[in-house]
Amino acid sequence: MKIGVISDTHLREPHPEFKKMIEFHFGDVEKIVHAGDFVDWSVAEYLSGLKELIAVCGNMDPYEIRKAFPQKQVIAFGGFRVGLIHGGGAPFGIESRIRDEFDEVDAIVYGHTHAPANHRKKGVFFFNPGSPTRSFLHHATLGILRIAEKIEGEIIEI
Repeated sequence: MKIGVISDTHLREPHPEFKKMIEFHFGDVEKIVHAGDFVDWSVAEYLSGLKELIAVCGNMDPYEIRKAFPQKQVIAFGGFRVGLIHGGGAPFGIESRIRDEFDEVDAIVYGHTHAPANHRKKGVFFFNPGSPTRSFLHHATLGILRIAEKIEGEIIEI
């Protein structure tokens, strides 16, 4: 199973460059996961029109997004339990804080920091796709999860 993962889009609308990027990188994925901070409903609407969208809301999302998507959830992908959460607070220590939000999971997908992460820690796979919109601290990125006998992640720099 191949899943497109994105977070922290922070867009008021899905502009043509964003659409081109998503359609190129997520054209062959089965599902799209968004780890919060859409900022505008039109982004969620666009993504859900392409593939099945699984998402959580983030700290910058308006009421209509918070109403539509939970703050956290656990999804079953190919026999694995994957926690999905935006995260919050300072970037330092975020993985310890979000780990405490879930009981038994094989992986946690999160956002908030805009910094990509793709590693295992104490038996849990942590994956943050970063943000597809450039910031002064990080390159624009998104991610792919491949789920088969194990969970593997790929960070794609835009």
